[in-house]
Amino acid sequence: MTGSSRGIGRSIAEHMARAGARVVISSRRTESCEQVAQAIRDAGGEAMAVAANISKREQLFHLADHTISTWGGIDVLVCNAASNPYFGPMAGEGMTDEIFDKVMHNNVLNNLRLINRVAPSMKARGGGAIIIISSVGGLRGDGLLGIYNMSKAADMQLARNLAIEWGHANIRANAIAPGLIKTDFARALWTNPELAARLEQVTPLGRIGDPDDIGPLAVMLASRAGAFITGQTLVADGGLTAVAAW
Repeated sequence: MTGSSRGIGRSIAEHMARAGARVVISSRRTESCEQVAQAIRDAGGEAMAVAANISKREQLFHLADHTISTWGGIDVLVCNAASNPYFGPMAGEGMTDEIFDKVMHNNVLNNLRLINRVAPSMKARGGGAIIIISSVGGLRGDGLLGIYNMSKAADMQLARNLAIEWGHANIRANAIAPGLIKTDFARALWTNPELAARLEQVTPLGRIGDPDDIGPLAVMLASRAGAFITGQTLVADGGLTAVAAW
């Protein structure tokens, strides 16, 4: 699970471990990964830490290869880590070619690279589940998050294509599109009092999401409960996208 030392990724890892999975905690810093892995072990689960920066192909390949060599294979892959170094309009001065390339490289291309490294092992084991954490931003336009949202829309399409290409091997691929969740990654949004109040007012469930609203959903997609679900994007946003306008 990439990006699993905090936020949504950590919640997914913890819920997977509670469901009986052996989990690999991965993010850029070894210390952060080991802290989460140890917490899972202390709670009775099984976990190991393998640091990997999603911008580095060789580190992603090491993550996959080390997991396979240590535990014999991978049944579930969760691509959660993402980058968003720019907050502003696509026509803004800060929107450089380098920013665009970084977002697409980290959020789309390296997801595909990691998946292509892992999928043959899944096929050899008789199947598996790939889960990509996208965003409801991939379903809507936004004047300040346009490039990031483009990458998240691409992740939804990636899940659909993977479902077609790997379905014959009993490998399922789906995306989860969270709404605004209280994570460090989205702190600039949910700590904005005016924005938070507006979202809470128009969201049918009346609140901003928590990481634990997403963790169990990933477990469902990875388990027998999701055995006939592939190529889909499951939205978890408290009903916000059902609202006509906000």
